[in-house]
Amino acid sequence: MAFTLPLGKKAPNFSLPATDGKNYSLENFKDADTLVIFFTCNHCPYVIGSDEVTRKTAEKFAPKGVQFVAINSNSKETYPTDSFEHMVERMKEQRFPWVYLHDESQDVARAYGALRTPHFYVFNKARELVYCGRGVDTPRDTSKMTVNDLDNALSEHVAGKTISQPLTNPIGCNVKWKNHDAHWMPPEACDLI
Repeated sequence: MAFTLPLGKKAPNFSLPATDGKNYSLENFKDADTLVIFFTCNHCPYVIGSDEVTRKTAEKFAPKGVQFVAINSNSKETYPTDSFEHMVERMKEQRFPWVYLHDESQDVARAYGALRTPHFYVFNKARELVYCGRGVDTPRDTSKMTVNDLDNALSEHVAGKTISQPLTNPIGCNVKWKNHDAHWMPPEACDLI
């Protein structure tokens, strides 16, 4: 069985605390026509390098019923800067247009099969997975970007078209799993394509 959630599968539910002091589950986002769930963190250079492009994409598609939800599943034991306290600080500084959830148990990362930070999952109104993979082709340095796969997928999806490239390999640091070396990945985890 594939580690990462396959296309067409329903979004696994969750109940996670956010930096705004509230708890969120899928039910909280039921009004969104399209839901983008992405795994991210505080320290990864691929996340930091592409955050502003992700922000622009989120802002561009918000009027079209697209909502973004960020989840940090990284172990603070591996990177102390990935702690919940640092998440709160980062949201205060950056004011990103999404809720930022903390998956301390890493159960949600396992349920979705998150491989890297950032790793994007796009769900339709029925919460079936229609796109999975990277945001852009050069997340560490978006000045060299040639493709914004997430923008392309969302553009096609909100226009009612079939997404032409629904699966891409996420580019970034691997998720930092508890009680493992910083570069460890689950044995069944592999590239998506």
